[in-house]
Amino acid sequence: MRRLALSAFILLLAIAPAAWAGSIALALSDDSGPYAEFSATLSDALQGSNWSVKRSGRPEAVGLPAPRADLIVTAGSEALRKVLASGTTLPVIATLLPRQSYERIMAEAGRPRSRVTAITLDQPASRQASFLRHLLPGQKRIGLLLSEETQSAVGQFRQSFSAVGLMLDSENSEDNTASLLAALNGLLPRINVLLAIPDSTIYKRDNIKAILVTSYRHQRPVVAYSAAFVKAGALAALYSTPAQIASQTAELVVGPAPLPAGAIAPALFAISVNQNVAQALGLAIPDEITIRQGMLAERESR
Repeated sequence: MRRLALSAFILLLAIAPAAWAGSIALALSDDSGPYAEFSATLSDALQGSNWSVKRSGRPEAVGLPAPRADLIVTAGSEALRKVLASGTTLPVIATLLPRQSYERIMAEAGRPRSRVTAITLDQPASRQASFLRHLLPGQKRIGLLLSEETQSAVGQFRQSFSAVGLMLDSENSEDNTASLLAALNGLLPRINVLLAIPDSTIYKRDNIKAILVTSYRHQRPVVAYSAAFVKAGALAALYSTPAQIASQTAELVVGPAPLPAGAIAPALFAISVNQNVAQALGLAIPDEITIRQGMLAERESR
C-alpha cells in the first residue's frame, strides 16, 4: 500500500504544472513618482504568490549583478542600461520605457534579447486608431511628427489606420528647433489632428510648449501619450499607468508561460481628456468612460 501511495504521489508530481517561484531584484531609475507607484503595485500584486520583491531601489543600491535573485525587473531606461552593464546573466523584465529606448539600449549593450522581456510604454497602432475614432469621429486625417527614432514605426501606423478608414500624413524632423517648427507648420494645415508618440528627439521638455502653441494657432488638437501632456495642453492622451504596467509585470512573473523575448505592448490602458482644450477648440468630446466603453466594445466585436 505504501509503495502504491508513493507511486501515485510521484505520478501526481509528474503531471502537475511546474510552479515558478523565486525572488526579484527591482532596479528603479528613480525612487519617487511613477517608479514608486510601480514598485508598490508590483509588491502588492505578488502578494500570495510564490514570488516576492527581495530588494528594491536604484541599481547601485540593489547590489547588481544580484547573484541571489532569480529575476531582475527594471523600471525606466536608466535602470535597464545599468543592469545590462552589470553583466548579469539573470532574466530581465524591463518596464516604463519607450520601445525606441529599449531598442537603443539593447543595441548598445550588444546583448542577446532572449533573456530580456520589455513591456514598453508605446500603445499599439491599432489601439491608437480605435482611440482616435471614438475621440474624434469624422476626423480622418491624422498627422505624425517623426525623427530617426520613430521613422520605422510609420508603416505599422499607416496599415492600422488605413484598415479603419483613417489617413496618415507625416513629416520628418531633425534634432533642432528650426527643423521641428518647419515640419510642424508644414504638417498641420494638411491634417485634422496631431498624434504625438513617444520620441525623445521631438517630444522633449523644451519642445512641448512650442508644439502645443503652434498646434493651437492652427486650431489643430494634439493627442498625446501621457496624463502630464494633457495637463500641459494636449486635447487627450492614451497611455498606460505605472500601476497598470506593474500589474502586467506581475502576471508575466506568476504566469505558467515562459517569459517572451523582446518587446511587448502594454495590455492595459488609461484615457485622459482635457475638456477645457476641447472647448477652446470648439470640439464636443465624449468623456473617458464613454470612449473606453466604445473601444472595448469594438475590440470584442472583432
